[in-house]
Amino acid sequence: MSNSENIPLIDVRTIAPPERHPRIFGMLTALAPGGMMHVASDHDPRPLHYQIETRYPEQFEWTYLEQGPAVWRVSIKRHDSSGCDCCCGH
Repeated sequence: MSNSENIPLIDVRTIAPPERHPRIFGMLTALAPGGMMHVASDHDPRPLHYQIETRYPEQFEWTYLEQGPAVWRVSIKRHDSSGCDCCCGH
C-alpha cells in the first residue's frame, strides 16, 4: 500500500453543497499534527482555502494536485506545530 492510499480523501462531488464545508472542517480538526487529507471537487476550491486560512491561520498547508477543468484536487496538511516558532508565545 502506498502512502497516498493512507491519506483520507473527501470527494465533495458526491456531497450536497450545504454539507461540503462542514464535513471538510470536521476532517481538518481531526487531523493530527503533520496529518494530511485530500479534497476532490468539480470546481476550484479557492473559497474553501480562504475559509481555512481565516478560521485556522497558518495551521494548514494547501497544495493543488490537479487544477480542472473537470476535477480539482488539493492536498491539505496540518503543520507540525500549531503556533509560530518565535518567542511571542503563540
